[in-house]
Amino acid sequence: MKKQFLFTLTLLFTLFSYAQETATDDTVKGIVVNAQTDLPMDNVHVLNLNQVLGTITNEEGAFEISAKVNDTLYFSFIGYKSFSVRVTNDMLKFQNTKVSLTEMAYALEDVVVRPFQLTGYLEIDSKNIPISNAPRYSISGLNIGYEGGKSSTTGITSALGALFNPADFLHKLFGKKPKQMRKLRKMQENDEIRSLLSSKFDRETLAALLQVNTNEIDDILRYCNYSDDFIKSANDLQILDAISACYEEYKVLNRNNK
Repeated sequence: MKKQFLFTLTLLFTLFSYAQETATDDTVKGIVVNAQTDLPMDNVHVLNLNQVLGTITNEEGAFEISAKVNDTLYFSFIGYKSFSVRVTNDMLKFQNTKVSLTEMAYALEDVVVRPFQLTGYLEIDSKNIPISNAPRYSISGLNIGYEGGKSSTTGITSALGALFNPADFLHKLFGKKPKQMRKLRKMQENDEIRSLLSSKFDRETLAALLQVNTNEIDDILRYCNYSDDFIKSANDLQILDAISACYEEYKVLNRNNK
């Protein structure tokens, strides 16, 4: 009876230890510091590019994020060089990952301010506000809008191409990147990722999430009939929503074509 009790106790202890180890195996904990000062950095965005998850560091620079071996963690903070690291067994086991971010040096150019000569009367001043040269229009039967105007050299021809052969038109765009495009919905549903993208305009983080380069993002937007004005002025979150809308249209057209 005593031996049976000891065996049961040992078994329970083993299972408890295994459960603890399993619980931490899927989590990476660490701290982000300034490479120059070694001081902790808060509000640094930490993204798991494989699982499309995001979090931010606290006031002590600490973070915790779900991850598995070989997942890629992406660290981003405005004014600092972004950093990527592959998750290893040691990172999951010891939970003391330290990441250093390097501040970027920018050479500021001269800025020319051109006043709009406002009068103080809303009705008059509102007419002096510059408007976009890329009005959007739609075609019956297609859910997404198209942009025309002098800033979009391919707007009309691309729209007509989509009208007459929509499945082939969009298949060239998304058919070669099914895994990357399937991440779009996860990205849109993650508040941390949306918050990060809304503050960025460099396409760098979006490119890392989609595993494409920034030039490919511009090509995607042009093929989806977004104007150069939109491409240059939109933040990364707006770009994400635009690509997602175009991809959803592709899936519908592709399914109907089959």
